[in-house]
Amino acid sequence: MSDATARVGLPYIAAAQAQKHVTHNAAIRQLDALTQATLQSLTLATPPGAPSDGQCWYVPTGATGVWAGRSGTIAAYEAGAWDFFTPPVGLRAYLQDERRVRVFDGGAFVSPLASSLHRAAVEAVVLEEDVTLSGASRDTTILIPDRALVLGVSTRTLQAVTGAASYDCGLPAERTKFGGTLGIAVGATNVGVIGPTAFYAATAIRISANGGSFTGGKVRVALHMLTLPAPAA
Repeated sequence: MSDATARVGLPYIAAAQAQKHVTHNAAIRQLDALTQATLQSLTLATPPGAPSDGQCWYVPTGATGVWAGRSGTIAAYEAGAWDFFTPPVGLRAYLQDERRVRVFDGGAFVSPLASSLHRAAVEAVVLEEDVTLSGASRDTTILIPDRALVLGVSTRTLQAVTGAASYDCGLPAERTKFGGTLGIAVGATNVGVIGPTAFYAATAIRISANGGSFTGGKVRVALHMLTLPAPAA
């Protein structure tokens, strides 16, 4: 008989085993890390300097420090020490830094929406930025990626816009692509649905002033899109 469960690798307590609590507690820690898993990141290669108890990371290739040689495992921090667990195929994990759910396919965490044998995928992505307004227009620092399919851009006025009678949300070459004459009062929202439309170059979203230049205000901009990762080698 194996000394651990077949799928998740939880340790069994052997008959007549001394210090049974040690094995039991090890299994509890593993369950705590893998049940309704939350991972802080898939890409951090250097162990964090001040992790909190219960935080977990997926260890990528090339990891350093105490994570060296542990790539492909989940590093779980508890009581001043690291435990390393092999994720089972099918594990669903919420990625804290990406604000999305992914599924482990045996070699990587992939999109749950659709993924092929070699990890070609369809991913639904939302990027968000709070834009402080000034001048005639402001561009977002988030960019529509090359080869993305954009479904739309939504906005919310966070701080009352001053200096302009309204604003437009669009692109450098298409001023009102996602909405025109939008509200300047706090709480005003707009959902600018398009196409969907394919983009073939990284492109900023532009907020443009109407009836004068911006002298203040803040708008939250959300980009809604699909991305299509290519198959791996």
